[in-house]
Amino acid sequence: MVCLGNICRSPLAHGILESKLPKDQFYVDSAGTANYHVGDLPDQRSIAVAKANGIDITHQRGRQFKVADFDTFDYIYVMDHSNFENVIKLARNTNDIAKVKLILEVDDTITDKRVPDPYYGGDSGFVNVFELLDTATSIISKDLLKPSSN
Repeated sequence: MVCLGNICRSPLAHGILESKLPKDQFYVDSAGTANYHVGDLPDQRSIAVAKANGIDITHQRGRQFKVADFDTFDYIYVMDHSNFENVIKLARNTNDIAKVKLILEVDDTITDKRVPDPYYGGDSGFVNVFELLDTATSIISKDLLKPSSN
């Protein structure tokens, strides 16, 4: 899960998806394309909206996306087009690029595929982001938990 600073959107996406998957089968993480908040807790408003929904994200710390993440993760979900472009710039090949998707692309009912950055807004922006990510991660988790066709 990738956003700009790794304190608002991606920690929420990380926590929500992590809560929907068995921890012994999946590793979920988040990062930012910028290094503004490396080592920081998620934004207090993200922590609050997650907590209000039964999810604790206080164990997360901000980190910057790195090239090695292409090797570590099978799927890389980004929050908006700007972060998509920033992640793609680090890609080494078409296999890396194929792993990167806008998170809201999984939801066909949404026309605007950008998760809005709630940082400069009020609490309601964080609630809206939580709801968007909750729906998207439900779709993602159902897909990941489908029995393999092998």
